[in-house]
Parts: sequence; C-alpha cells; structure tokens
Amino acid sequence: MVKMKFDILSPDLLEKYSETISEAALQCYEQLQDSELSTDSFSFYTSVAAVFSSRIEGEAIELDSYVKHKRFGIEFSPDYTQKIDDLYTAYLYAKSNLCTQEHIETAHRIITTHILPGHTQGKVRTGNMYVTTSDGRIEYVAASPYLVETEMDKFYADLKKLVAPRSP
Repeated sequence: MVKMKFDILSPDLLEKYSETISEAALQCYEQLQDSELSTDSFSFYTSVAAVFSSRIEGEAIELDSYVKHKRFGIEFSPDYTQKIDDLYTAYLYAKSNLCTQEHIETAHRIITTHILPGHTQGKVRTGNMYVTTSDGRIEYVAASPYLVETEMDKFYADLKKLVAPRSP
C-alpha cells in the first residue's frame, strides 16, 4: 500500500482566521438552526447531503423517499436504502470525531460497507477509478492519491480568498 502524508491545518491558522473573520459573519453562523424536520435521532441536512452525494455516485434514490425512511421508519427495499444509510452513518461519525487517520479509515469502512469487499474497506485506493457513460466512454478519471492533494490545495486557496483581510 502507498503511504501518503495527510496534513491537517495548523492551529496557527486559527489565530489568523480569528483576526480576519468579521463579527457579523460569526453572528450569522451562530444563528444557524437545524431544519424543523430534524429530531434528536434524525438530521434533515445530513439526509440531504447523503442523498445528493449518493445520486452523484449513480444511486437512484429520491430525497422524499429517504426522508420518509429515516424520519418515519417507512421501509423500502434494502437495496434502495442501504448504501445511503451507510453514508448517513459515516457523516454522523465524521461530525462527532476528530479528523485523524484512524477516524478517516473508520468512516471509509462505514461508507463502503455495502459497496466494497471487506478487505478493501478503510484502505486508501492506489489505482485510478474510472466513471464511464452508458455507452462505455470514460467520462472521468479519479487519480489517487494525487487527487486528494489537488482538491485540498484548491480548497485552501479558495478558503484564503474568503478570509483574506479586506480593505475598508
């Protein structure tokens, strides 16, 4: 297996962020509330994220059906809900655990419970993954582990633009 370094943001950046974020932005953030549809055991927004992430990956599930399944316990065929349930569980796990290598591997095992064979769950992919169209043409190639670094670099660059000090 290829070993790769996973860098976490430096705590030094928190001070810089705290200096540049406006009080108005913090107040807006503090006023955020969960959806009225959410309960102690059900998060509407986590369901939305899980459904739409799954749809990007080709799963054919509707948000309305999944909300009925998660919030009201309406049963559907396990093939229809299992993968999205795994993603929902992984999102909740990630939300309540620090970002460490061990926790990332655990979240990956949860997400892939009904997708990958057991021996590949929680493991970093070392080869390319291809997304093809219905007629067999390659539509997208995910280059691992290089894609992670590229996406993270872009994320950090965008983040810097958002929190950069603005002149009055």
